[in-house]
Amino acid sequence: MQARARHSVRKKLRVCQRHLKSAQMENSSSELIFLLSGLNETKTKRQIFFGLSILAYVFTIFVNLTLILTILLEKILHEPMFIFLCNLCVNSICGSTSFYPKLLIDLLSDSHVISYTACIIQIFGIYIYVFCESTNLSVMAYDRYVAICKPLKYHSIMTPRRVGMLVQITWFLTFIETIVGIVLIVRLPLCGSRINKLYCVDWDVAKLSCIDNTLNNVFAFVIMVFHTFQVLIIILSYILIIKTCVRSQAERNKFMETCLPHIITLGILAVSVSLDFISARLSSDASLQALRNSLSIMYLIVPPVLNPLIYGLKLKQLRRIVWRRFNSRITALK
Repeated sequence: MQARARHSVRKKLRVCQRHLKSAQMENSSSELIFLLSGLNETKTKRQIFFGLSILAYVFTIFVNLTLILTILLEKILHEPMFIFLCNLCVNSICGSTSFYPKLLIDLLSDSHVISYTACIIQIFGIYIYVFCESTNLSVMAYDRYVAICKPLKYHSIMTPRRVGMLVQITWFLTFIETIVGIVLIVRLPLCGSRINKLYCVDWDVAKLSCIDNTLNNVFAFVIMVFHTFQVLIIILSYILIIKTCVRSQAERNKFMETCLPHIITLGILAVSVSLDFISARLSSDASLQALRNSLSIMYLIVPPVLNPLIYGLKLKQLRRIVWRRFNSRITALK
């Protein structure tokens, strides 16, 4: 059975390679074409995976758009916490859109290839999503620290101008990190075309380089240190928040309603990114391909769909408004 499975995998790889060569020959601009591996074992269940993927994508867009529109349309929700949450939802849509459409196309195709340009665009979208998620969560932690530890000064500190500045800084830092990362990738001449994932990611492309990519590794280390520092700031802010909350029941209730969703969101992101880190270090054995695929896409699938659900269910003010709007729409259709 194992020999037959290996023969089947090799046969599918040969088909993909023929499609890859054909695509390269037809490409008059001689643009590099990457071969994505990972879907070779899904041929018999491709329709099931396609159905589940499109449902997950539509649901992710729906729940995030629902929160975005609710926050934008309700003036009572034009507060710092909800503005940062709206920013988080916008970023979730960016992250999902950088992954799902290409996956859906591959599930309908026998050749899993991607052009160099499309690969760089996908890396750009994933960079934006990961960097913005981390920085936005840091800003949200700062907002909760001020709200609970300095409640009397909250409105004088978190002014509309400062909130706007924090949102701008979040996206500015995100774009700077992303552009530097993309420049470091596109400068590399590549000597390979096989990416061992369902999607394009910077490290897998850098590994195909014909030259030394130490500069890319240094950049990755700097980014890791920077975002680790952000996580330490979040942890420190919550240590101070917890010290404040133990003083009164009212503060504990406030913590459970507004801070607990943030902690859960941060935990989901940390676990999902860790699973991707683990997947990159698993054996390249074909029998582990499905496990590697599952682990490597968790951070692109789980946070975007769970974050709005967690906040929507936990924040009473937001939950009541969403439910009221939903009921009014249902009533109007009757």
